[in-house]
Amino acid sequence: MIRGFAGACLLTLATACGKDITSPEPAIKELPRALSPAERTLIAAENGFAIDLLRQVWAASPDSTAFLSPLSASMALGMTMNGAGGATRDQMRQILGFGSLPMGTVDASYHDLIDLLTGLDPRVDIRIANAIFHDNEFQMKEPFLDTVRTFFNAQVSGLDFAAPSAPDIINGWVSGATGGRIDGIVDPPLDPSLVSILLNAIYFKGDWTQSFDPSDTYTGPFHLAGGGTQDIRLMKKEDTLSYRSTDRWQAVELPYGGGAWVMMVVVPRDGSSLDDVADDLEPILDPSVRRPKQNVEIDLPRFQLSWDRLLNGNLKALGMVDAFSSPPADFTAMSDQEGLYVEWVRQKTFLKVDEEGTTAAAATGVGMGLTAVGPIPVVKADRPFFLAIRERLSGTVLFAGFIVQAPMDG
Repeated sequence: MIRGFAGACLLTLATACGKDITSPEPAIKELPRALSPAERTLIAAENGFAIDLLRQVWAASPDSTAFLSPLSASMALGMTMNGAGGATRDQMRQILGFGSLPMGTVDASYHDLIDLLTGLDPRVDIRIANAIFHDNEFQMKEPFLDTVRTFFNAQVSGLDFAAPSAPDIINGWVSGATGGRIDGIVDPPLDPSLVSILLNAIYFKGDWTQSFDPSDTYTGPFHLAGGGTQDIRLMKKEDTLSYRSTDRWQAVELPYGGGAWVMMVVVPRDGSSLDDVADDLEPILDPSVRRPKQNVEIDLPRFQLSWDRLLNGNLKALGMVDAFSSPPADFTAMSDQEGLYVEWVRQKTFLKVDEEGTTAAAATGVGMGLTAVGPIPVVKADRPFFLAIRERLSGTVLFAGFIVQAPMDG
């Protein structure tokens, strides 16, 4: 039932961290400024996307742990959407929840949200970074690049995607942006059709406002969804915490640092399951719902996990269909190159929970591929021809020759 706990943990968007509450900074009880109407719309859209994506991922694989960052996926797709047009953009706008909000307003709200989240609590180390790597031969439009640089603070770099070093450079950026917790997002060698990768990375690390006493950590049974138990290490403490319950689940919030960031842990009651929790995500995550504080005992697993998933199928199921094939994909705002489409959307995450606090990281990549357009080439070797057997990355030629006479069928 590590799966169960991870499923509950992924309901929180904020696993961040900071210094001890005894530091001079006061507890954070309100935002440093009022949210603009556009920011409120963006946050509501992002939360709606989070619920849709969480449900999709859970329904697609209910017997496996799932820990993802909807915010990371939203930002990577939000950058990509700036390069889309027509039905492709409409579908991306729909699944991200933006409705008719102008793209300029969406982009400005992403920018302001990054500033707000990363500067909210000096006791919380949260970093959000964006980047685009593209093949040197692939020309991206300057207005698109100006937009992602201005509003997403994106680093833009050209590379030789055929070079053996290209995956290491891309993965090195991911590792650096996630504090070394995620080692990369691409597997070498890069697919020959790949021409660009749009990346988002999120890193958060910090201490509980009130830590768990390691001497209270004990070994206990974890009740597996399919029946039976497994021994795990459980941390334990009593504290005054925000708590809410229904006849299907209990929810408690464990604060970090100054209290702006929390981990929400939602545990199904006896006779219920994570399916019931998934059904109730709207009220569970609704920020307007009152969660009164009371004395609570919390027993929480001490654990570490990594998660890796291609999100293509999940995003298609939510309605983002056109982007994944060309035609009909329309990314003419990104490049004049015909045949551009989303080849893959991949997310990798990391989570560590212990007596001191939490370390978490996520990286989302959107790989842009190129499909040849026009008539399908026909290569018919029915006349003298040349052939070579070679290793593509280094260029090493193992065999080569000119075939002049009609080859005999062996």
